[in-house]
Amino acid sequence: MDDKKIARINELYHKSKGEGLTEAEKEEQKTLRQEYIDSVKNNLRAQLNNVTIVNPDGTTRDLGKEMEAKERKKH
Repeated sequence: MDDKKIARINELYHKSKGEGLTEAEKEEQKTLRQEYIDSVKNNLRAQLNNVTIVNPDGTTRDLGKEMEAKERKKH
């Protein structure tokens, strides 16, 4: 998500607390918020996909591969 969209989310928030939003602005706010949430989730998922856990016995677990396997089982 780019800085312009984040600025617009903040702008709509402040306007909602002051004068209120039109129905179109409420819908825009809802859409932008969902896009922001999806962006955060995707970034977190990408970070977790690159995490490897080293167990005390020296074995490793690749969280990315584990998540892939779980996703495949869902579908």
